[in-house]
Amino acid sequence: MKMITILELPMNCRTIAAALFLVCSSTLSSCSKQEGTSGQNQIPVLTQGSQSDSVAGITWRVSGRWTPGPARQMRVATYGIPAAHGGKEGSECSVYYFGPSDGGDVEANMTRWIGQFEPTGDPVRSSKTVDGMKIHLIDLSGVYIASTGPMMGGPKERKEGYRMLAAIVEGPEGSVFFKTTGPAASIAAAEREFNELVGSFSKM
Repeated sequence: MKMITILELPMNCRTIAAALFLVCSSTLSSCSKQEGTSGQNQIPVLTQGSQSDSVAGITWRVSGRWTPGPARQMRVATYGIPAAHGGKEGSECSVYYFGPSDGGDVEANMTRWIGQFEPTGDPVRSSKTVDGMKIHLIDLSGVYIASTGPMMGGPKERKEGYRMLAAIVEGPEGSVFFKTTGPAASIAAAEREFNELVGSFSKM
């Protein structure tokens, strides 16, 4: 079959063919631009994906690098956090909720957490508001006095070079407690992810 070029067409047909070519070219160009810019205005996700959880009227997201652990007594959730590059021990983030009016006030919990450390410096405390909820934060470093038994009153173990990042969220149905502890290097590697977790809090 002989192929006919646009130059072989009559003049009026050439005009129509040229117009169709321009329309198609313009449409393809527009589609190409849309494909090239898609995703630029999307909401960013947490490092390496994310997973959601909720309790007491609030939801949050954690990094896909964090691994959900088995059910633990008194805990809403436990997330295992990998060790820092070259480290041997990872860390974990534990989440607690005791009910609308249980669990103690902010100061009592902050004092208790500070008492679990032989600090190498002053605790760093701060607060912020996310989605209308007050959040209280603390950053501790030093020797961690960890309980090795099933209850807080069990045997204690001194763990040097530890760090804690913790948050208390004043949620719609009571306070929710987030406590991340582990070797200082592992916590430093997960600090951005912890801050992203805090920034993801929202009311249900």
